Amino acid sequence: MARSEVAILARFEAKPEKAEEVAEFLSGAREAAEAEEGMTSWFAVRFDETRFGIFDTFPDEDGRQAHLEGEIATALLERADELLVDEPEIDADVDVLAAKHA
Repeated sequence: MARSEVAILARFEAKPEKAEEVAEFLSGAREAAEAEEGMTSWFAVRFDETRFGIFDTFPDEDGRQAHLEGEIATALLERADELLVDEPEIDADVDVLAAKHA
């Protein structure tokens, strides 16, 4: 059974003219998320027209750290100046208090 003990919450705002490109980037990142070992769950969300987020959970600190150094985070940070208003706000010290997995 999957476990979720720790998490990452990232929030960021797209430049208005880049909002759809950010949405496409996040939708396209699903394949990389599915291939990533050590991750329990991954969600890419849109809060409004330009504000987005990623929430992911891990069974342990090793999985969380691997994700922070992984393909999705690297690709987003490499394109931050092009796509985002500011640097992403990344809270990488989130503890999961309770979770339900299907």
